[in-house]
Amino acid sequence: MSAPTQQSDNMPIVAVHKLGTRFGTNWVLRNLELEIERGELVALVGGSGSGKTTLLRQINGLLVPTEGEVRVFGEPLFGGGIHRERAIRRRFGVLFQQGALFSALNVFDNIAFPLRELHVLDEVTIHDLVMLKLSMVELLPRHATLMPAELSGGMVKRVALARALSLEPELLLLDEPTAGLDPDRSDSFVRLIRSLGEELGLTVVLVTHDLDTLAALSTKVAVLAEQHIVAYGSMQEIMNIDHPFIRNFFHSERGMRALGKTT
Repeated sequence: MSAPTQQSDNMPIVAVHKLGTRFGTNWVLRNLELEIERGELVALVGGSGSGKTTLLRQINGLLVPTEGEVRVFGEPLFGGGIHRERAIRRRFGVLFQQGALFSALNVFDNIAFPLRELHVLDEVTIHDLVMLKLSMVELLPRHATLMPAELSGGMVKRVALARALSLEPELLLLDEPTAGLDPDRSDSFVRLIRSLGEELGLTVVLVTHDLDTLAALSTKVAVLAEQHIVAYGSMQEIMNIDHPFIRNFFHSERGMRALGKTT
């Protein structure tokens, strides 16, 4: 099986077309359309049960849609054989909501896991890369020997981010990246994601319900409601759309405060 073709610069990093997802008889998503350009930081927002995490799981390949197509880097994400699918998925990193670290592995081995799965790198190279990723997420070499149970919530997020970045991804997918963090640690983690995104030229897609995270990180917002994307654009463009969820979410007192405005 040939390797995925190189994506042209004007092709969306992520393209979702006529996507539908059904669990039993319940349709969660229907006729969903979304295109994400290179370098964008796109926040997926919506009410509870609107399908945000379901959509993210389909973009990262963990869930096959009932109908429609997901293309990543210009290639269909599903089909064509396991080797082709793996080659595409190595080009993106995923940060799960609770970190999803392997509890039986220390920090070093958690970050090294994707590198070892390649079966092409020697241990000296893997060691150097793990230490580099630790430094990138502002952790120290001594943290490499800690077990996940010994980490604070903020450190778990940073280790999980280091693992997500281990294969030098072009696309970074984040599920509630600041969930469970206190305001100071949340702000610090958001600054880290933003600086790494700029430094590494990442395209970022994040699910969040936190307005402060959304306002600080996103260049575009995709609003999920009524089983599809009802609005997609910059924060200012979204704010000008008359929709019940947008009014309740963005025009609340907390929403206006997060956006640096007054009611």
